[in-house]
Amino acid sequence: MGRRKSVVVVGAGIVGCAVAEELTRDPAIGVTLVDKGSLPCAGGSSSHAPGLVFQTNPSRALSQFAKYSVRRYHELSHGGADGFSPVGSIEVATTPDRLADIHRRHGFATAWGIPSRVIDSDEVVRRFPIVDGSAVLAGLYVPSDGLAHPTVAIAALLEVLASRDVPVLGSTEVTGVDVHEGRLSGVSTTAGDIGADAMILCAGMWGPVVARMAGIDLPLQPMAHQYATTAPLAGLAGARPDAPEVPAQGHPILRHQERALYFRTYGDRVGIGSYSHRPQPVEPATIDELSQDSRMPSVLPCTEDDFAASFDDAVALLPALSEAKLEDAINGLFSFTADGFPLVGEAEAVRGFFVAEAVWITHAFGVARAAAAMVRGQAPGVDLHECDLGRWERPLRARAYFMPRAIRSFVEVYDIIHPLQPILEPRGVRTSPFVSRELSLGAEMTEANGWERPQWYEANAGEVTRWPVPSRQGWSARFWSPIVGAEHLAARQRVALFDMTPLRRLEISGPGALRFLEQVTTGRLDRATGSIVYALMLDDGAHVLSDVTIARLGASRFQVGTNSPSDEAWMMRHLPGDGSVTVRDITGGTCCAGLWGPAAKTLLARLTAADLDDGTLRYFRCREINVGEVPVTAMRLSYVGESGYELYTSADYGLHLWDLLFGAGEDLGILAAGRGAFEGMRIEKGYRSYGRDVTAEHHPDEVGLSFAVHLGDHDFIGRSALEQRTAAAVENVLCCCTLDDSTAVVMGKEPVFSDGKPVGYVTSAAYGYSVGRTIAYAFLPVALAEPGTVVGIEYFGERLAAHVVPEPCFDPQGSRVRG
Repeated sequence: MGRRKSVVVVGAGIVGCAVAEELTRDPAIGVTLVDKGSLPCAGGSSSHAPGLVFQTNPSRALSQFAKYSVRRYHELSHGGADGFSPVGSIEVATTPDRLADIHRRHGFATAWGIPSRVIDSDEVVRRFPIVDGSAVLAGLYVPSDGLAHPTVAIAALLEVLASRDVPVLGSTEVTGVDVHEGRLSGVSTTAGDIGADAMILCAGMWGPVVARMAGIDLPLQPMAHQYATTAPLAGLAGARPDAPEVPAQGHPILRHQERALYFRTYGDRVGIGSYSHRPQPVEPATIDELSQDSRMPSVLPCTEDDFAASFDDAVALLPALSEAKLEDAINGLFSFTADGFPLVGEAEAVRGFFVAEAVWITHAFGVARAAAAMVRGQAPGVDLHECDLGRWERPLRARAYFMPRAIRSFVEVYDIIHPLQPILEPRGVRTSPFVSRELSLGAEMTEANGWERPQWYEANAGEVTRWPVPSRQGWSARFWSPIVGAEHLAARQRVALFDMTPLRRLEISGPGALRFLEQVTTGRLDRATGSIVYALMLDDGAHVLSDVTIARLGASRFQVGTNSPSDEAWMMRHLPGDGSVTVRDITGGTCCAGLWGPAAKTLLARLTAADLDDGTLRYFRCREINVGEVPVTAMRLSYVGESGYELYTSADYGLHLWDLLFGAGEDLGILAAGRGAFEGMRIEKGYRSYGRDVTAEHHPDEVGLSFAVHLGDHDFIGRSALEQRTAAAVENVLCCCTLDDSTAVVMGKEPVFSDGKPVGYVTSAAYGYSVGRTIAYAFLPVALAEPGTVVGIEYFGERLAAHVVPEPCFDPQGSRVRG
């Protein structure tokens, strides 16, 4: 213990071992691996997980993690056993809704580069002979899926670590985390103290216990999940002459999501996993007490009554199970989060404290590679915004918020979830001061990051007959109303009020504020007070971390519109140490009304004595004005492609501001408009949405944002890498496409084809009511980016014809947005 180690990895399950192996590829990094369990089988989820790897996911990041994990499992073996069995997978559809969904999932797989195909019921039976083919409509077959063997992989990784002289401390419990002036300095264990520059927490369900030692609340909830294994069954002894599709190493893994079931075989035995039982959350600190097996504390006794209905459903699909005896059954513990995604990244409160938690076997190596890169100070190589530890603001890390959502994540793990489907609880956590007026107008509320957000207003139902709004059917009609189209078109012709309060905003002030912002963004900000600049935040490799809008409110005071809590955390990591800059989140204490449309200026002029002409408040300028009695910061900005204003004030004035605007705009036909209209108007104008059209995998020149980079005389983060880029480095670019069929709709994440081959994927899409067709933004090879190129977009198995078109589709000269 005398030699100082730079990185301590806590947890020697599959994730921790994979992280340690990734880190120690760099000889400059020293690693100590610690686990309180005995090795190689430490007793966490890795020790009992059944190992099914389904790579296909609506999330591109999770599918990327899974693809890399399959590759790494394939590469590992120990004691004559392989780390992966490539048996393939089948997801069966037994209802029309699930049949449609497997076509959608086939689209995800194609978009993310995972070969798959939809097979008929006869082929399902040939590949898994005990399936009742009469109950199955079709199946999604993925040949490269299969069974990971995490204990084999762990043993192989431990051998690699031993060959690199990595200290591996089994049966060693972490007793404390040492933090000095906000930075990790070491880890205390039952074997002694370990000095460290960094620590990465991979302790799985015990993660919250260790995190609390550093004063960090980790929003992770262990849940019991039932799994049982049968006695031998006839017809499952391996490959059969009449079923050559059955691989010699076993049958495909099988998923019956309609009943929240999955299956795998062990020779002539069947393993059955179920998520359809009642949720059984477990407090992390009590796990060791609850378990009856000290060697496998993550396994609890099976609650047999909970499994009875699941077994009946299993028999309905696999009738041979009716004669089977269950030889082994457990309630195995796994980690869940509020949104079903892992927790990856550096803690905001403690520098050097990294996390790779709530990671399933499927994604272990992919997450490990990304997390190890972050520990090394490098780009993770994958868009992590869905998985970022910092995505949850403090109120949303409270147990009262994340626990019911984590339970819901368990319940819905195999459900068909629509991209617009709102969570059911908890709700009403954060509301704008306009909420009472919104509810009185019949707002159909959705939720994002704890904020209640109107999607449309039932009070505008009478507008539908005034505008040409195409009807919808099926998937695209869910969580949608024709009122969305009516609000969209009314805003284009009259004036609409949008609640923009949930958009995050920071106040950055102090004598060093200007220099700081010019270091962390690509904008030239040394402009007159009242100027507004759209800029990017880049990492050292010039990948886009976020896009921001920066308003200079004074010589040393700026308001910055950001995308997520991660933006603030990144800024805080780069603050100068001399105290010359203060960063303050002002979102909760303020509100914002977006007033947009051709009549916006006329309306606002009725309420203020301030000069609104272009000479004093032109596009991308701001000033302090009074709207009636309300002090307002008025910004001539628009994210919808119409002239107008973002009007900011403190939350106590918010309700009165809404009433003033509505009262003054009644004869102008003002209406409230929701997020549905906002999204369609955004896409018509070609404005990017961070996390969909732009991510940390992209450079500005790949997403059409080079205009936001000012290569002046200031040295911003990422500048050097940006200057070294050449045109040859750009392989794929974001393109604007429109569907040829004016009635067709796509939703995003669909695969794009050229000459019958998949070549890209849709990032975001919406119906452009002003242009009369669906607009889809997609990443395509540079060779296909020319306007006029014909492509196909696959939507639920149907290939829809589309063309690449010049952007933006609406007001390409920008005359409307400038007024």
